Amino acid sequence: MEIDSFSIWEVLFLICFAISWPISIIKALKTKIVIGKSPVFMSLIILGYVFGIIHKTLYSRDIVIFLYMFNALLVSIDLFLYFLFIGKNKKDLQQKKE
Repeated sequence: MEIDSFSIWEVLFLICFAISWPISIIKALKTKIVIGKSPVFMSLIILGYVFGIIHKTLYSRDIVIFLYMFNALLVSIDLFLYFLFIGKNKKDLQQKKE
């Protein structure tokens, strides 16, 4: 892999997201509330990162691929937490309505 050919703008973009997703993960872990999150949105974000990984693999092999993988992992964790907590969230919401 080439190390000196990556775009600093691409790196900064991915670092901003790499900082943002842990905030969402920590909030979900602390509150165990995920209502309002969209699993479709998170799935599309993961798919976007997969496409970025494919592009990096085929056309622009550089170290930035690891940022794509790291971000995809973070969003996958957030999506996992969504499915872990959404059942209880919906049950609690239903009980409040009754």
